[in-house]
Amino acid sequence: MEELTIACGDRLRAAFEAAGYTVEGVAERLGPQANAALTRNETTLAYRQTAGGDALDTLIRLFLLQRPVPETLARKAIPLDELLALGILVADGGELRAAVDIRPYAEDDRSWWVVADLTPGLDGRREPMRPDYVLGIAPASLSLVKLTVPLKVEKALDLGTGCGIQALHLADRANHIVATDVNDRALRLTRWTAALNRVELDVRGGSLYQPVESERFDLIVSNPPYVIAPPTDGKLTYRETGFAGDSVVEQLVRQAPQYLSEGGWCQLLANWTCVRGQDWQERIAGWTGDRSSWAVQREQLDPAEYVELWLRDAGLHGRPEYPSRYDEWVRWLDEQQVEAIGMGWITLHNVAGSTDAEEWPYEIEQPIGPHVLERFQRMEGVPAELTELFLKVADDVIQETAGPPGAEDPATIVLRRQRGMRRAEQVDTVLAGFVGACDGDLTAGQILDALATLLDRDDLRADYLPEIRRLVVEGFLDY
Repeated sequence: MEELTIACGDRLRAAFEAAGYTVEGVAERLGPQANAALTRNETTLAYRQTAGGDALDTLIRLFLLQRPVPETLARKAIPLDELLALGILVADGGELRAAVDIRPYAEDDRSWWVVADLTPGLDGRREPMRPDYVLGIAPASLSLVKLTVPLKVEKALDLGTGCGIQALHLADRANHIVATDVNDRALRLTRWTAALNRVELDVRGGSLYQPVESERFDLIVSNPPYVIAPPTDGKLTYRETGFAGDSVVEQLVRQAPQYLSEGGWCQLLANWTCVRGQDWQERIAGWTGDRSSWAVQREQLDPAEYVELWLRDAGLHGRPEYPSRYDEWVRWLDEQQVEAIGMGWITLHNVAGSTDAEEWPYEIEQPIGPHVLERFQRMEGVPAELTELFLKVADDVIQETAGPPGAEDPATIVLRRQRGMRRAEQVDTVLAGFVGACDGDLTAGQILDALATLLDRDDLRADYLPEIRRLVVEGFLDY
């Protein structure tokens, strides 16, 4: 395959824009029902909606529906000869079909087109994917986009770039972006994505941090091949490696400070093993060392659930080899003493600090990146002495109470945040009273002293300052 030049990318982008091949244009052409069906990988309704034969119909059929189109229609819609030479389109008699997926994508008032391998599983047709398959826009990659802290930086690294979706989002945040991948096909399609969108990328091949040895970055993001599979399992490069267990994630985290500037950030999606007799939180704390870090386990699967998930993802469900692959994988996890697999994210800030590792499977606000940044600022910046702070209840905090009607005190009091992680904290009447008095007029120490006098207690500072600190770190209280 040849490289997609900037000039060819400009011509292709102009053709897409002229045809209205955008997220809005496709949605309008297909209508709600056909568009919704397409998100479920069903193309029949969309095919019916694109029978007119204009340029937009042709592009939708080629790239989104994976249907052949007459050469005469394709030539009217796009720079055909160049795309044939690149291998983006393949001739079959008098018809053409797409060899890769090019789809419009929009986020944060920006519009792009992303090049990846063809979407598997359309209309129930599911074949095993090629080992070097390049995944397109997927829920995991979008969750990393929304996790990334909203900072302007000089230099950023997209490690394991895949189709380049993270690099696109970094284009407005970083002056220089390096995109790496061990998969040569991914590097080529990332270059095509960059050329098509006129984004400058420094694209390099290699494993882990090898392509950027001795360099430092202000921001590293990675959606690595974190699937935990046996060494003998058929590898899909975008999700699996030859590393044992979760060691690919461990190495990325352990080595990150060597490649970060002082105060730089590393954020990655991860799977980790929950090994019998070991605390997964302590394991991750061992990876992050003395760096300020936050690991969040969004989901935990037992070994069988985990194997089923990824065998289906590979298109093997219902195929003859499915039972043997299933048995081998589960047996291997058992031999590794794995009792569950955690799925979530890790953020490391390259300053001295500690690790907070927690399980949080509940609904969160998206994008979560701004809250991640704010939480680190609180974790690292809340003064050691809280008593002199003038605290105020955050605007999004509500109080919920429950108990028998007419009871003097509620049985439970819950403070709930509506934003960020949307946490809920059960508190007692003393802490609820303290929070209720936080209007910025009195210091925390003055409020505690007033409550101590009212309740005739002299231990409130010792008992409640740690809980107040937690409420400040989690954003229930501002200062």
